[in-house]
Amino acid sequence: MVKVLVRDNNVEQALRVIKKKSQREGLLREIKDRRYNETGTAERKRRKNEAKRRERKRVSKEKQILGF
Repeated sequence: MVKVLVRDNNVEQALRVIKKKSQREGLLREIKDRRYNETGTAERKRRKNEAKRRERKRVSKEKQILGF
């Protein structure tokens, strides 16, 4: 569960922090995924594609750091 302290009645900042924390934890993605039933094969395919995307992103960042 995401907890955020509201300091000096600054609700807007607290909302931004909640949004960022929930996005990091993947809560919004999980809520969207649970909205509809997904077959096992479709879930495996989606997860495989997500893993490929993460790997491409990691390699791209690595290349950028090394100066390619």
